[in-house]
Amino acid sequence: MKSKQTPDRRSDPQPPPRIGELERLILLAALRVAASDPDNVYGVAIRREILDRTGRDIAPGAIYTALERMERRGLVASRFGEPTPVRGGKRKRLYTVLPAAVRSVERSLGALRQLAGDPAAGTSWS
Repeated sequence: MKSKQTPDRRSDPQPPPRIGELERLILLAALRVAASDPDNVYGVAIRREILDRTGRDIAPGAIYTALERMERRGLVASRFGEPTPVRGGKRKRLYTVLPAAVRSVERSLGALRQLAGDPAAGTSWS
C-alpha cells in the first residue's frame, strides 16, 4: 500500500506571483500592522503605516483597489469585522496576508538587493 504524501510547498516549482512597488508597500505595511495588532489590518491602518514609514501619501482608493486585486490573485484574504459605533455601525474589511504574498515579497526584495549590489563591496552609482 502506497502512502499518500503531501507536496512540500517550499519545493513547489511554481514561482510566487510577481508584485509591483505599490503591492510590495501594501503587503509590507500589512505585515507590520499584523505584527503589532493582528485584528486591525485594514485599509486605513495600512495607509497610515505606509505614510509613517515612507512619507508617501497613497490615495485610499489606490490601496483598496490594490487589495482587491491581490485578493483575486490569492495574496490576501479578507473578512468583515464587527460593526463599531465609531464607524456609524459599519464593519471594517480586515485583511490577512497569505503565504503566497510573503513569498512574493521575499522574491521582490531579493531582486532589489541583487540589483542594488552589495553595499559592503562598495557599490556606487556616482
